[in-house]
Amino acid sequence: MHNRQKAAAVLCIMGDDIVNSLTDFDKRLLNILQGNLPLCSRPFSRLGEMLDTTEEHVLRRLNELKREGYLRRIGTFFNSEQLGYHGTLIALRVAEGHLADVAQAVNRYVGATHNYEREGDYNLWFTLLTPSRTAEEKILAEVAALPGVEGLMSLKANHRYKINVQFKLA
Repeated sequence: MHNRQKAAAVLCIMGDDIVNSLTDFDKRLLNILQGNLPLCSRPFSRLGEMLDTTEEHVLRRLNELKREGYLRRIGTFFNSEQLGYHGTLIALRVAEGHLADVAQAVNRYVGATHNYEREGDYNLWFTLLTPSRTAEEKILAEVAALPGVEGLMSLKANHRYKINVQFKLA
């Protein structure tokens, strides 16, 4: 990215000291994507209009942000239980030096979301949605067998609370 204006907002990736800067345009784009993606036949064209640019520029920046690690996916929220999916919160105890590799392996599963590092014995947490209990058990067995994984807890919800979390990137 030549001639990019550096902004104050930063993003840390997997607890490492890797810090990347976002442009003002990137922050405006990501702010809109978090809760106001237009529901129309050409949402990225509409985003371009909202941001005084073109659909092509919006798509190019989104691809670059994904490649740079700021963005993993763009998707909708849905009631997974009504659609027959099973969800669980997973806590992993990962040995020092293996965290980044385990996190990357977990991110390859389509149903894995909200993968993040935490302090404490169980230091990597993510949510997992699967179409069946069998698929869930298979994925969890594969994750438990990853090098560096020393423990796994599957924490099923007793009650669902939906909170709208958006990160204002100023």
